[in-house]
Amino acid sequence: MVDGMTTEEWEATLGRHLRDLRLRQNVDQRRLAEQAGVALNVVKNLEAGKGATVKSLVKVLRTLGRSGWLETLAPAVSISPLQMLKSKPVRQRASRRKGTTHV
Repeated sequence: MVDGMTTEEWEATLGRHLRDLRLRQNVDQRRLAEQAGVALNVVKNLEAGKGATVKSLVKVLRTLGRSGWLETLAPAVSISPLQMLKSKPVRQRASRRKGTTHV
């Protein structure tokens, strides 16, 4: 169950994904670190699920060509629920016809 994962499980899962992606691209940790402009320990920690800064994660993802993953973290919202409530049309009552009386 994805929603029930702990922080540590998320870190480990992300680390496995990063490692698999790096290996599919046939890049070693040292080369990835150099290309991303981060320390070798940063790559090792990310892959081990030990965490790193967001800045380091972004650098590594960009280097691996996966910065699109970041867009899935906070997808753009087209309209907020509050805007939807505010934009509802105001109900209008039917007007009385001239010349008729109301009983």
